[in-house]
Amino acid sequence: MSEELVYLKAKDLQDLMQVKFERAGLLPEHAQEVAKHLTYADSRGVHSHGAVRVEYYSERIAKGGTTITPNFSFEKTGPSTGVFHADNAIGHVAARKALDYAIDMAKENGVAVVGVSQMGHSGMLSYYVDIAAQQDLVALAVCQSDPMSVPFGGTKPYFGTNPIAFSAPTNGERPIIFDMATTVQAWGKILDARSKDNEIPPTWAVDETGAPTTDPHKVRGLLPISGPKGYGLMMMVDILSGSLLGLPFGQHVSSMYADLSAGRNLGQLFILINPSYFTDLDKFKANLSKMIDELHENSPAPGFDQVYYPGELSEIRHNKHEETGIPIPTGIYNYLQSEVVHNNQYDNSDAFAEK
Repeated sequence: MSEELVYLKAKDLQDLMQVKFERAGLLPEHAQEVAKHLTYADSRGVHSHGAVRVEYYSERIAKGGTTITPNFSFEKTGPSTGVFHADNAIGHVAARKALDYAIDMAKENGVAVVGVSQMGHSGMLSYYVDIAAQQDLVALAVCQSDPMSVPFGGTKPYFGTNPIAFSAPTNGERPIIFDMATTVQAWGKILDARSKDNEIPPTWAVDETGAPTTDPHKVRGLLPISGPKGYGLMMMVDILSGSLLGLPFGQHVSSMYADLSAGRNLGQLFILINPSYFTDLDKFKANLSKMIDELHENSPAPGFDQVYYPGELSEIRHNKHEETGIPIPTGIYNYLQSEVVHNNQYDNSDAFAEK
């Protein structure tokens, strides 16, 4: 049976998470940014990257695996390139600061390629490309993660879920935003299913024998999307956000849970394009809005009520949750309200272990 849910206004949820992060040791401004990011995820129904992550982050912060007062620096390596050195700060803050450099660079030079080196987990990539699109930029973001996916034809995890996010501005209120893991589902989706005691589809993951499983508690490996195609994409992401920045790759990427007193040393890459350097900006935005209209006019297939553009359902969920409140499992809500910083359940555990 699924766990009961509590419905919270976005501001209330953000405030609860910010307090928890501050108690764990984050600076108030950093705690606020992370809480804002996680609320963004939960409000769009991407609960795998929302409040379910708070206790893990809090334990890592409290145990020293997150640099509380990081020595940030930006190394400009060319007119349109640079590396933001994150000093193993919490990834949401590091990536957000790096994005500002990339936005300024793309506005000035037409394109920007900015890497983020040695950071912690940075959350939902669409959060960043959304910000870039609202600045009239096209954005692509990729990020490596610890090995949890079996390679096509293999049985032992090698690459991470290695997500890709894309955005582009329109002449409407909201940009086009697309965000995906290169696995069938992100690991956070498994965590979300565990927290609600829900089954998962058999196409998401495998158990310790390599057989498909519907039990989120038995997952020991995630599956790449579309077999060899997803496998190739996750390798591409690992190269762009890891090897390109001189960071560990593949199975050498640090585990999320192996040692919470140590930094993750993860990498992320932003590629931003200024459309006005290639075409008329207003025409570009109008064409994308027309594309959306034409997709909506496409006749839906049996079992579908409408054709949506990729990522549109997340925005629909956001609008719904503004009215109904954001659904949070009771167990997570009780933890957020408690005085407990963490329950010492993640450190030195297997990535797939029950927490």
